[in-house]
Amino acid sequence: MKNKLLLLLAFAFIYKLEAQTTETTIIPNSNDSRVITTGMPFLLIASDARSAGMGDMGVATSVDAYSQQWNSSKYAFSETKSGIGLTYTPYLGKLVNDIFLGGLTYYNRIDERSAFAGSFRYFSLGDIDFVENESQVTPFTVRPYEMALDASYALRLSERFAMSVAMRYVRSDLKLTDFQADSTPASTFGVDISGYYQSEEEAYADFNGRWRGGFAIQNIGPKFKYDEGGQENFQPTNLRLGGGFDFIFDDYNKVSLTAEVTKLLVPTPPILGDEVTYVDVDGNGEFDEDIDTELSRTSNVIYKGKSDDVGFFKGMFQSFGDAPGGFKEEMKEITWALGAEYMYQDAFAFRAGYFHESEEKGARQFMALGAGFKASVVNIDLSYLFSTSQVQSPLEGTLRFSLTFNIGAGAYTEY
Repeated sequence: MKNKLLLLLAFAFIYKLEAQTTETTIIPNSNDSRVITTGMPFLLIASDARSAGMGDMGVATSVDAYSQQWNSSKYAFSETKSGIGLTYTPYLGKLVNDIFLGGLTYYNRIDERSAFAGSFRYFSLGDIDFVENESQVTPFTVRPYEMALDASYALRLSERFAMSVAMRYVRSDLKLTDFQADSTPASTFGVDISGYYQSEEEAYADFNGRWRGGFAIQNIGPKFKYDEGGQENFQPTNLRLGGGFDFIFDDYNKVSLTAEVTKLLVPTPPILGDEVTYVDVDGNGEFDEDIDTELSRTSNVIYKGKSDDVGFFKGMFQSFGDAPGGFKEEMKEITWALGAEYMYQDAFAFRAGYFHESEEKGARQFMALGAGFKASVVNIDLSYLFSTSQVQSPLEGTLRFSLTFNIGAGAYTEY
């Protein structure tokens, strides 16, 4: 009798264990950011006032001295032999007066088919003062900065289409000397590949018109580190596509409309979580922290999406389909801009533009206004920005300047 009772208890115990099955689940973190971050983001800041005045666009606008940042293949269509451009953009101007982005560009149209250009951009983060203790009278000052030096060559492959390749050296010195002993200036190189199409001037009912189109894949290059033991950072590799149309009403009046879309070719961070192995006591197939028995836990396991620990080249292709939210989230990673420019007698210009980015991907949304003046061989351009989202732009209320010297104006005829 005693043996039979023990056998029944054993069967009951085994049945209970089978009922309480072992399960594994991933509990997602609630604070995962959906914003894609890269190193050296200053490369994405519009450095010239003309592009800034039309909503940070330039891949398909008409050629100017600052095409190097947007689409260097446009230089092959320049009617001016060569030019020099100077830019100055105050940054966080409402808070400080020594953070700025400055630029110098030179281009030269070699002949009917080709052109070359070079540019230098310098982003100063201002002076930062440090004191190690209360007795230190004179603070220790550091001046972190980032810079880009590039050169391009453009070639017309047909009468109306040109392509260009640009090489870029980028350096980021954010080290706080004597406070970050293991930190060193980061440097890397990048490549741009771009193309530009410009049609013949065609006659319509009440005006003449001209189509424009362009593309650019920018900042293609290896990842980099800011310190020996730190993580690798992607460059802000991006794809720009744009198109526009010029309404040419007469010899004095022209209106240009342009649209542009941009997408970062950088992997989307996956949603991470804790992988939990547990005994499902209540048998409902879900992990109940107060009821079920936790056996083990592994942190930072991918819940949705793909690993962003990949090389830059694979990351470019992966970026088109790795968003945890699927196609809907991929579409939110595309920024778009609309811009308009009115030109009177090639001497005065008025510009307006709008830029939009999803609130989940950075929330950059703003209106921009700009103007341009031409006197002899000198062009002066100005722009001003108004934020339209709850996230205020660091360039809010900032007046940007560009100065262009045209050398050999009218050396080539395109229209």
